[in-house]
Amino acid sequence: MTSSNRQSGRKRLPARVQTYGLTAVIVIADQLSKAWAVRELADGPRTLLPGLVDLVLTYNTGAAFSLFSGGAAVLGLVSLLVAAAGVIWVQRQQVFPARRQLGAACLLGGALGNGLDRWRIGAVVDFLALVPIDFPVFNLADMAINLAVLCFLLDLLQSRASLDQP
Repeated sequence: MTSSNRQSGRKRLPARVQTYGLTAVIVIADQLSKAWAVRELADGPRTLLPGLVDLVLTYNTGAAFSLFSGGAAVLGLVSLLVAAAGVIWVQRQQVFPARRQLGAACLLGGALGNGLDRWRIGAVVDFLALVPIDFPVFNLADMAINLAVLCFLLDLLQSRASLDQP
C-alpha cells in the first residue's frame, strides 16, 4: 500500500477494475449525450461555443470521416471485435501504467459507445461540429477513441525512449 493509501485508510482498486469502471463511465456519458442530442437538436442546430463549436444532429452510417457509409452492420461487428480484443488485452496486462489504463478505457468506451448506436439504430449519432474548420461532426465516443490513440502513442514513445537509454 502506498503512503497516501495508508494515510487515507483506503485500498486502491485493481487496475483492471479501474479500467472497466472508466469504460462504463465513458459509455454512459456517450449514450446520455447522444440521447440528449437526439431529443434537443431535432429542430435544428445550436451554438455551444460561439465561433468554435456548434451542436448539429447527424447520423453517420459509416466510420470516421464517413468512410464505409452504409456499412453499419459490418462496422457494428468491428466495434464488437475491437471491444472483445480490448478486454482480452486488458486481462493479459502484467504491468498496467495509468496512461495505458486510460487508453484502454477510452478505446473500449468509444468502441462500445459507437457500437451500441450501430446495433440499436444502424447509425452513429454525431452532434459536435467544429466551426472554424471543415471537420466531420463527432461525438464523445469519437473523442475517447482519439484520446486512446494519443495515450497509446505516448506510451509507445516512452517505452522506446527508455529502451534507448543505457
